[in-house]
Amino acid sequence: MPTPSMEDYIEQIYNLMESKGYARVSDIAEALEVHPSSVTKMVQKLDKDDYLNYEKYRGFILTAKGKKVGERLVFRHELLEDFLEIIGVEKENIYEDVEGIEHHLSWNSIDRIGDLVNYFKQDSKRVNQLRDIQKQAEK
Repeated sequence: MPTPSMEDYIEQIYNLMESKGYARVSDIAEALEVHPSSVTKMVQKLDKDDYLNYEKYRGFILTAKGKKVGERLVFRHELLEDFLEIIGVEKENIYEDVEGIEHHLSWNSIDRIGDLVNYFKQDSKRVNQLRDIQKQAEK
């Protein structure tokens, strides 16, 4: 199982490869706000742990294992964003809040949050009822 730091890199690499078709060390460093040398060290570790294939000076690609983990991490991130939006967290706080909690929840908790998100998405009246409860609590 990857560490939270490894998860951040895998998720970022996966997102870059999905959006651009490639992921460069400089792009990852910029997105994660780390030094390129830190990215290179992590890429080597991810290569060793079979999350990606890395060739010095040639680049890297995610392995099947890395893609699977990347997909799951992106799903988790998007699900938590949906959840926070549904429960009324202000949009400007959502990204940072997700970054703060995503590594601290078990996959069982993620699954239960997914159930709750689906419950609210099945009937928009439920979201409206939640908003009404929140408005009453603010009074």
